Amino acid sequence: MAVELTLLEKSLGLSKGNKYSIRGECQIPVLKTKNRLSLTGLTTITVKQANKEYLLGSTREEKAIVQQWLEYRVTQVDGHSNKDDIHILLKDLNSHLEDKVCFTEYKFTLADILLYYGLHRFIADLKVQEKEKYLNVPRWFCDVQYYPGIRQYLSSVVFMKNRLFTSSYEEPSMLYGRVI
Repeated sequence: MAVELTLLEKSLGLSKGNKYSIRGECQIPVLKTKNRLSLTGLTTITVKQANKEYLLGSTREEKAIVQQWLEYRVTQVDGHSNKDDIHILLKDLNSHLEDKVCFTEYKFTLADILLYYGLHRFIADLKVQEKEKYLNVPRWFCDVQYYPGIRQYLSSVVFMKNRLFTSSYEEPSMLYGRVI
């Protein structure tokens, strides 16, 4: 997670030199501030670092939604490596993004950045056919990875523009909008 914090600093144009450490088996990040205080936890540190209204939300409701997704990142995304859990997670996120551009409706926020960093390793490992199961997550993911300064040294994940595989619920006779 310290790597993600460094990526976040760079993408936000913050000065380098923050000292991050990791605490415990769960690898919880810790930031020592200039006042010698310790900030603990990914969410706490990123909210402090991204002290920009457009990233944290401008209304109370937007701020609460950003906070909700930051908590989701820490409680649901981090620590999962079981492939079945990942597919359940992606299915849930896909449903949420069905009628949204970003996780907080239409505004790109800190939640999108941290969810992108947290999901990158999982989505990069998906096969083409697995990516096609989740149409909304790849759309969102692709938008975020090409947002200026976000991807940095992380590998670019390729998505197909045209579907190669049919869903299990599509009738073969109705493929491509015509009767075969």
